[in-house]
Order: sequence, then structure tokens, then C-alpha cells
Amino acid sequence: MQTRTGDDLIQLLLTRSADDDVVGPAANDLLDEFWAGYPVTNLTRLLHSGDDKLVRTGAWLLSELGELGGSLIGEVPALLSHPLRQVRFFAIEAVLLNGQTWHGPLIAQVMNLSTDGDSAVRWKVLGFLAEASTDQLRAGAVSLGPGRVKEPAEWLVRHDDEQPDPRDVVARLEGPDQVARLFAAAAAARWAEEDPNLLMHAATAEDEEIRSFAQEWLEDEES
Repeated sequence: MQTRTGDDLIQLLLTRSADDDVVGPAANDLLDEFWAGYPVTNLTRLLHSGDDKLVRTGAWLLSELGELGGSLIGEVPALLSHPLRQVRFFAIEAVLLNGQTWHGPLIAQVMNLSTDGDSAVRWKVLGFLAEASTDQLRAGAVSLGPGRVKEPAEWLVRHDDEQPDPRDVVARLEGPDQVARLFAAAAAARWAEEDPNLLMHAATAEDEEIRSFAQEWLEDEES
């Protein structure tokens, strides 16, 4: 079988984007090409294609490239606001892997997706909040404008160095505001090694998003 170069694979994707049997294998092969040294900047040919399916494939590739995709961080704001939920989902991972302290507005954009209308995107934001560094969280919180996300974001940052009052976390987990519940669950996950009780409480929450996330996090901690 003839080996395709990175250019060949991108051209194949551009011309056969409607063929799922082609797109999946070609995307995997292209990822290998990037890891082998093919310039990651060529990924912009997919991201700027105007084809939603190719933008989704490009966002997935970017999320899989880890720090290698850092040079494309400028592409991420548009991906975070893309109408396809899968694109927003994958873009969040790219920010987690490559967001620096000087990318505060970009991290704030991720935090604002805690109000996204899609549960999968909100779940991914929760994972971001649980895994991001303190510096990333602080940069994002500082860059947030007024709104329902700013207070819980500042609360999370404030309690990243000093363990929050368990009663406060529980009250937020059980409160009426979905965003506050999400940030409280992130705090519970971040402090799980020191005090797993908060995350165990989150694992029994009525909010299915919070409950499923906490249960999965606890399972990962045990494995």
C-alpha cells in the first residue's frame, strides 16, 4: 500500500470529507504524520476549510497533539465559539494543554462555557476546572467580565491554596445555581486527595452531570 504524506492526507480529507470510511483513518494517519514532524501549522487548512466536519476533525487533531499544538493556540477562540458541540469540546482540551498565564481571556472563555447549553461541553469544562493549574485558573478568573461565572471562578481560585469549608462546598453542590454547582464539584475534585469526602458527596448529587463526573473521578483515583 502506498504511504501517504501529510499533504496527501490533508488533500484527501478536503476532497472526501463526506466519507466517514475515509475521514477516520486519514485523520489517524495525519496525527501520526504530525508526530513524525509534519508541520502542525498545516492543520489550519482543515480548521479554515469552512466544512464543519473537517473543522471538527481538525479540533480533534489539535486536542490530540498536546503541547505540539501550542503554536495553534490562536485558532482556539474561534473553535470555542463554534456551533458544533464537538468542536467546542475538543478545543477545551487544547486550552488545558497549552493555555499559559498570558492566555487569560482564552481561559476565561472556557470558564464561560460552564453556561453552555450542551451538557457534554459543560462536563468538559468541569474536567478543565478540576485539572487546570492554579495559575491557569487565576489567569482565567482575572480575565472574566461581570456575570454569573466570575464569583464561582474567584471562589475556586481562592480555595485552591486553602481548603474550602466543607459546609460551603456542600451548600454550593446542593444549591440552585448550575454554574456554582459545577465549580464546587471542581473544588471537591481538586481536594480529593486530602479529603475525598466532598467528592464522595458530589457523587451522590441530584445533578446528573455532577454525579457522573464525581463518580468517574473517584474511580480514576482508585485505579
